[in-house]
Amino acid sequence: MIVGIGVDLVDVPRFEQQLARTPRLLERLFAPAERVLKPRSLAARYAAKEALIKALGGSDGVYWTDIEVTPEPSGRPTFTLTGETAATVAARGVTALHLSMSHDATLATAYVIAEAGPAEPTREGVA
Repeated sequence: MIVGIGVDLVDVPRFEQQLARTPRLLERLFAPAERVLKPRSLAARYAAKEALIKALGGSDGVYWTDIEVTPEPSGRPTFTLTGETAATVAARGVTALHLSMSHDATLATAYVIAEAGPAEPTREGVA
């Protein structure tokens, strides 16, 4: 069952300016393996992380560097979650995350769908 959907759009030139103005953003927003990527790829990953937070319904217990966008062998992007963020996502009942990203010219975008497994059946009247 879908429990959340998130979308984000990033202006790549503006994002590049922010990175140039505040170099520490790389360390605050991205996992070590992501920091070597080109700005347009970083912008798409930033959009993916923002979209994930929106799909989760908020950022409580979610930390930027615990979220890494990694490609599957096919090239399809996926999230690798670690630390408190992984625990928070599991505690919210999310069992699957679907990610789609794109960047072209001056825009980067990402869509995230969060799914939860079926709820445990309840037995009314049983203590």
